[in-house]
Amino acid sequence: MGGSAVFDPEWTKSSYSSQDAGGRVEWAPSVALATGTVPLRDSKAPVGSHLAVSSAAWQVFVNGVGREG
Repeated sequence: MGGSAVFDPEWTKSSYSSQDAGGRVEWAPSVALATGTVPLRDSKAPVGSHLAVSSAAWQVFVNGVGREG
């Protein structure tokens, strides 16, 4: 591994994202585990702005999406 999990994270595509060629949400599980904050980004613009939410808020969101989908 080249750097720490926080400064050089491995990004994972969310399974809730569209599977077509369009945008996908990516998140960094290693950062979430290390800090309790879930970083999110757009796979089409990986060097653009990122969003970070608490692990608790992310869990509420994921549970809500699961009930709706």
